[in-house]
Amino acid sequence: MFRRTFWFGTGVAAGVWATTKVNRKLRQLTPESLAAAAADKALETGARLKDRAVGFALDVRDNMARREAELGEALGINHSPELPAPRRIAAIENNRSTPQYPEHTTYSHNRNEDH
Repeated sequence: MFRRTFWFGTGVAAGVWATTKVNRKLRQLTPESLAAAAADKALETGARLKDRAVGFALDVRDNMARREAELGEALGINHSPELPAPRRIAAIENNRSTPQYPEHTTYSHNRNEDH
């Protein structure tokens, strides 16, 4: 009698365990769950790529500055020349005065007149 009870209990436990396992797997395979998992993976991958890109850009900037310094020493250009002062465009300089319009024109501004 105890043997039958033992095996019956073992079968029930195995059935409950298997049912729970299958239900968990089915919940993981729903479209909503798959979309959420894909979104999480995409965010993780994006964060990793961003970190790598930022690190790469910083390395490039450091190496570029070092190489420019090496080239400056090799060419004897150790100081950075100042940039020239900004130049004003002549048209802007000339535009400061008020515009002069001719007093007498041959054009009529009457729209009812035939041209």
